[in-house]
Amino acid sequence: MKNTQELLNILTLEDLGNNNFNGVSKDIGSPNVFGGQVLAQSLNAAYRTISNNRILHSLHSYFLEAGDLDLPITYNVQVIRDGGSFSTRRVTAHQNDKNIFILSCSFHKEEEGHEHQIPIKKHIKQPEELFSWTDMLVQFGDFLPKKLKAFLSVERPIEFKPVEIVNPLEKKDVQPFVDVWFRLKGDPVDLSLALKQQILTYISDYNILTACLNPNASVANFSNTQMASLDHSMWFYRDFDFNDWMLFSIESPNTFGARGFACGNIYTREGKLIASVAQEGLMRPMKK
Repeated sequence: MKNTQELLNILTLEDLGNNNFNGVSKDIGSPNVFGGQVLAQSLNAAYRTISNNRILHSLHSYFLEAGDLDLPITYNVQVIRDGGSFSTRRVTAHQNDKNIFILSCSFHKEEEGHEHQIPIKKHIKQPEELFSWTDMLVQFGDFLPKKLKAFLSVERPIEFKPVEIVNPLEKKDVQPFVDVWFRLKGDPVDLSLALKQQILTYISDYNILTACLNPNASVANFSNTQMASLDHSMWFYRDFDFNDWMLFSIESPNTFGARGFACGNIYTREGKLIASVAQEGLMRPMKK
């Protein structure tokens, strides 16, 4: 995938009728289906059953099995409730009669209320000062570990610029924080809020577990650690546009027992808080 339209083509599912939908997968450099893709496709299925203009405000999900890139994924949506203010849906994704993912999500009618938010980090480096993943590949490709180089070589519809670049060759423990600017490639104008939320959910599965690796970077890296998303939750607050860089600010409070937990907030460049994310992932050291 090279741009926003190609990403939307992957996220938009085929309607099979009776609240069943079919999706195909795209390789992003890992041997299994990317978790962000399954998340976003599940949301696409859920939104297709919402007819009262309600907007997603939260989702909670579990990854049950690794998805096969070569098989279609079928999504079944259960209409749990349509109340006076909220609508609830449950989505099950399966391949070959095997459940690989479950999602619960809630939609809310537009209402007025009190407001506050925590601010974006002060004095953070701006995207124009930073290397993108593509820049890193060009500048340091000959020195990068083979697995990391292959991952960075995959074309993506999103451009990422980490605020701090951890040198994998230094083998040095660092703080459990990751700040990454991102933006869409291609023209993102005229997207509905529903589509923007699906794209943001897709993006939210990138980078987050890196914060769990950082405190153990002297001994742990992507080459010697089996990593996979176990669960994923998001909360959506405000409307936004993909017309500029956005910041995903992540921290990892804990890693223990071959699992790592990370959470973060997503801001516009102007500092408007758009969404919060929480994920626990598998962090299993590989045996030599």
